[in-house]
Amino acid sequence: MRFLDLDRLAAVPLAAQPYQHVVVPGFVRPEALPEIRAGYPAIDKPGSFPISELRYGDSFRALLAELESPELRRAFEAKFGIDLAGRPTMVTVRGQCGPRDGGIHTDSKSKLITVLIYLNEPWEPSGGRLRLLRSDDIEDYAVEVPPESGLMLAFRRSGSSFHGHKPFIGPRRVLQLNWVANRGHVIWDLARHRVSAWMKGAA
Repeated sequence: MRFLDLDRLAAVPLAAQPYQHVVVPGFVRPEALPEIRAGYPAIDKPGSFPISELRYGDSFRALLAELESPELRRAFEAKFGIDLAGRPTMVTVRGQCGPRDGGIHTDSKSKLITVLIYLNEPWEPSGGRLRLLRSDDIEDYAVEVPPESGLMLAFRRSGSSFHGHKPFIGPRRVLQLNWVANRGHVIWDLARHRVSAWMKGAA
């Protein structure tokens, strides 16, 4: 793996509270970050965009290939004790955070595992830090994750996997990978993301 450090993922224990998750600083190799940032798609409005809607450089394309690799799938299967063989994947990208972003939610029921890879500089604002919540209260959090370069957060989706962040407006780069239940859910979720991104940009 050229960009992703699966040994780091294997070394970090799976946390159980407030729900199954793992936080791995340095999951993207530090020496690869400048190259990936240079190839990151230019996104000038809020929302999650399917990769099919974006233009990006060769380094970012290579990173996407690693995210779709069997080696990465097996690493997450081992970490979460879940069989993901035959489960389709969905990748979306964010570049800007708007006033409507960060609301508390659990992710759609179609999603099995959510992986977030952050590609920002050291993060100083108090907003924009993803909180893993014990309830639907933004202050009732067990973990707060700064969206800093190379850090990866992954969690198992459930009816209680509440998460969100305090408001932030400005650049916030995050790459999201999901394993989902079936291909129909991929089509539906990607269409939903397109509409949501368009509405946020038009507001």
